[in-house]
Amino acid sequence: MAKTTAEYGNDSIKTLEGPDRVRKRPGVIFGSDGLDGCEHSVFEIISNSIDEAREGYGQKIIVTKYADGSIEVQDFGRGAPVDFNNKEQFEEMQKSGRVYPYAEHVNTVCNDKIKNLPVDFQGKFLVEESYYETNGKKHASSHIFLFTEEKEGILLSSYEIPAGADKNTFTYDSMLPVEYSELKKSEKFTPALYLENDGVWEGGSTSQFTPVMKFKLWERFSETGLEVAESMEVNGKRTFGYDEPIIYKRIK
Repeated sequence: MAKTTAEYGNDSIKTLEGPDRVRKRPGVIFGSDGLDGCEHSVFEIISNSIDEAREGYGQKIIVTKYADGSIEVQDFGRGAPVDFNNKEQFEEMQKSGRVYPYAEHVNTVCNDKIKNLPVDFQGKFLVEESYYETNGKKHASSHIFLFTEEKEGILLSSYEIPAGADKNTFTYDSMLPVEYSELKKSEKFTPALYLENDGVWEGGSTSQFTPVMKFKLWERFSETGLEVAESMEVNGKRTFGYDEPIIYKRIK
């Protein structure tokens, strides 16, 4: 009986993008997908934490080895800036003649700019810079969020931009050191709870900004992307928002 072989062509070649390049082919980065590669990855992570501490970002590095052999490295540095945009979705909308914003999010952990955090503080403060452009009109706004790990999932709370800063121009780079005790939690925003399912987090909240103004937020995010649906309603009529979620892809 003749031996059959699978056809080999362009469809047989897959190009991995984003985190998949490391997650599915770790040997390319770490030299091996075995024990040597695992050790190398830990050393790389610890080295990055040490570099942050040497630059003055964080005074402590915690390395924990668990009974199952896994290792956790926790530092108190700046974290890695995470940028998202909806370029792919925006271009598809343009081709179909639909009006839709081009949007970009720049997210940066900012614990290093907050003074006198409690010694046992486990949360992550983050500056989110949001940029939108629709029909040539540009709009920018920034927020400070706090992510904390709760028993049910991850909780997102909103904080006011520090006094004296302009919300329309506020960025991580322009943020001045601020005392933890001076940060004010938003009284209008209802904290959003996110639940995890197979590596994807999903959740949101509804906030009653005024007796007649309601803000709705829903998000789903993973390592590679972010979907955001947000709307503002006044007397039950939508004054801001879109029929479909904005679909962001990670670009850094």
